[in-house]
Amino acid sequence: MDTKIALIGILVRDWNSTDDLNRVLHDYSQYIIGRMGIPYKPKNANVISVALDAPQDIINALAGKIGRIPGLTTKTISSEN
Repeated sequence: MDTKIALIGILVRDWNSTDDLNRVLHDYSQYIIGRMGIPYKPKNANVISVALDAPQDIINALAGKIGRIPGLTTKTISSEN
């Protein structure tokens, strides 16, 4: 199985969305290398980065599920191989 290294950046603006986010991340925990969250109170936001090592279809599925959670903004970057 060919895997890629990817980083999903998540900006949380609605704190009520974090339960849904954590459920989705838990479902993909076998692919997560690490996760870092930075609260930024002056803008009432939380910045989260999630590093993955996964097949491209898994990266796409996870990014899509996160992107459909209200109150979040997300971007994904990945290695070429």
